[in-house]
Amino acid sequence: MTNRHLPPSRGVSIATVAERAGVSIATVSRIMNGITNKASGETAERVRQAVAELGYRPGSVGRALQARQSRLVALLVPNLANPAMATIAASVEAALRRQGLVMVLCDTHDQPDIQDEYLLEMRAQLVRATVLLGAVASAQLSAMAADGEALLFVNRRCPDGTPRPYIGIDNAAAGREVAAFFLSRGIVAAGVIHGNLASSATAERVAGFCSALAGAGKVVTAGRITTCDATDHVQIGYRCAGALLAEPASLRQGIFCSSDLIAYGAHRAITERGLRVPEEVTLVGFDDNPLNDWVAPWLTSVRVPYDRFGAAVVQALSAIWAGRAAPPIMLEHVLVVR
Repeated sequence: MTNRHLPPSRGVSIATVAERAGVSIATVSRIMNGITNKASGETAERVRQAVAELGYRPGSVGRALQARQSRLVALLVPNLANPAMATIAASVEAALRRQGLVMVLCDTHDQPDIQDEYLLEMRAQLVRATVLLGAVASAQLSAMAADGEALLFVNRRCPDGTPRPYIGIDNAAAGREVAAFFLSRGIVAAGVIHGNLASSATAERVAGFCSALAGAGKVVTAGRITTCDATDHVQIGYRCAGALLAEPASLRQGIFCSSDLIAYGAHRAITERGLRVPEEVTLVGFDDNPLNDWVAPWLTSVRVPYDRFGAAVVQALSAIWAGRAAPPIMLEHVLVVR
């Protein structure tokens, strides 16, 4: 029998612990990472006993396994119902597959607790890296960032504000371009409908738009920058558009929506009031869903090159895995006028 008082062995692997406990490597990893709801108390105790007897040190060995052996890369997405998110996921999956890697896709529903659940599970599965497409602040994310885990932020920056590997567009510049478009169309009553401003992408879009209009002497008052407590962007657009249509019909109106889905909801509310888009109300969205040319020929939108995100993700991950600095990758956007 192994002497429990022997110093930890540097050669002990997670596979050795799994064999000693009579469980799978994934089970050992889950229990070591605090995920015990999928194992009985007796199983968890066997794993802990094996860890103690063998002197297993999960930090260094786990990181070595993660860096050298796993082919899995996790992609955490905030809302797979959003066609833009699905487009990015497809691009990332294809790019990873060309590198011999396998993508695991998880929908966090933009909720911190669900994000943490997936982060723990992906860590237990020894993923080689975690790509967060729309991260929210959460306890486990902070812990993994502090531990130096391989994390890549896409579309939204790291929510704690620290500079970490990031892929996106210049959202503030895009917001300014929308403002310039409104000014060129003689918009008098400008409004904004947005999602969660905890998202750096949303906050930057709104700030760029409002600052550009203010610079032209067209201040957007707080009452015309609106959202609601719905999580569905279509519902946000539908519920918020009515308040922005209170201006007299004689005023040339324009509404900037921080996503195409918000614009779809706003369009429904506008047309139910007997108004025409874009003749009477100009709507501008963000993302330029690939289906817009077919289903929303009335929607001017900022086109984000989501089909290019996959190659950028592989580029950034290659730098992270090689221990090199991974500077932000900023992709080009364009305002598509319809």
